[in-house]
Amino acid sequence: MNHRLLIAAAAAAVLSGTPAGAVTVNEAVKADMPSLMTLYRDFHANPELSMSEVRTPAKLAAEARRLGFTVTEHVGKTGVVAVLRNGPGPTLLIRADMDGLPVVEQTGLAFASKVRATARSGVETGVMHACGHDTHVTTWIGTARQLVARKAEWSGTLVMIAQPGEETGEGAKAMLDDGLFTRFPKPDTAIAFHDAAALPAGVIGVTPGYALANVDSVDIDVKGVGGHGAYPQTTKDPIVLASRIVTTLQTLVSRENNPADPAVVTVGSFHAGAKHNIISDEAKLQLTVRSYTPQVRSRLLDGIKRIARGEAIAAGMPEDRMPVVLVHDEMFTPATFNTEPLSDHALALFAERFGAGRAVKTPAVMGGEDFSRLWLADNKIQSLIFWVGGTPQDKWDAAGGDQTKLPSLHSPYWAPNAEAVISTATEAMTLLAMDVLKKG
Repeated sequence: MNHRLLIAAAAAAVLSGTPAGAVTVNEAVKADMPSLMTLYRDFHANPELSMSEVRTPAKLAAEARRLGFTVTEHVGKTGVVAVLRNGPGPTLLIRADMDGLPVVEQTGLAFASKVRATARSGVETGVMHACGHDTHVTTWIGTARQLVARKAEWSGTLVMIAQPGEETGEGAKAMLDDGLFTRFPKPDTAIAFHDAAALPAGVIGVTPGYALANVDSVDIDVKGVGGHGAYPQTTKDPIVLASRIVTTLQTLVSRENNPADPAVVTVGSFHAGAKHNIISDEAKLQLTVRSYTPQVRSRLLDGIKRIARGEAIAAGMPEDRMPVVLVHDEMFTPATFNTEPLSDHALALFAERFGAGRAVKTPAVMGGEDFSRLWLADNKIQSLIFWVGGTPQDKWDAAGGDQTKLPSLHSPYWAPNAEAVISTATEAMTLLAMDVLKKG
């Protein structure tokens, strides 16, 4: 029996004449962890920026082929689709995202990334798996190994995708646009997981309903009339106008939005001027706008345009110097919705296996995730992305669970307990997949 085709424990079971099913998933995952951790350290040390993934998808595709999947590469530019048909039954899609971030790693790990690359901005930067996608792709391999080893225990079609460009919000759309649901079996159920800094290592979190937010990026170009700082009466100061816009924007959430409908409007960047005594002729604002429902999203975006124009009118700006508001639709990430039947069932399944203390219902967050596009493409699909905590238990305890005292996702210091994340996620993903694809 080729060890590459089956996980270690299952292979040992076959060699000894024991059916693969006689080895528990937990035991099999434990036996495979040395191999998976070797893969993890390699992925961590060799991150790739969004939509520039080459090495990572090649390794995933090669592993899937060895396991007997029919593999298609370069779907949505760099994505991988691996299909395994195993008799009649439903179609299950399992997704892992694989891109890194333009972050200079500062974890001090022996296998820390030293990769450097040029970002789309043209700036050379370090590259790091600061969001844990290295644990995601490793779990993808671990789950594939488990399910191949246990083919006798399930029936249906398994579609495993390695998705590029999650961090830029473009990868899922790119794969869908390239025929993910037309060239390949369309799923009845889609599942994924994400490591979490907000949970202790090995704790699973499930959020039924809205779980992650709509994410919009908005630029506001505030026009002015520049001049000498000693003679402000001859100018229309865009910094003052932009400041008024910034403060009034806060009322979109505090005074115009229903408090029961979560929303965020954050001005993350404010740039204007170049010298002490010069009033510039423009100021530039960059915003992130977060919501859950389409209705709240529309109200926020419309409100931003209205406030920018209204403050400019109040400042006496002429019509040809009105602020220009640009909503970057190409960067939009829609809200993630976990369908309740699958979410509730998965939480009960995880609680039964891991115990109620390691399987908990978690609140929605304002982060973004483009996994949601799969469900939005067809809302008949049962869909779930769940969390697996990564913060080492000793660090969690020392901080008293105070997340402000701990590295977050996207931090250059994010170093999860990868073994706990990968082992828990692989077992949980395998159990859920086998439940979805169970015979009879």
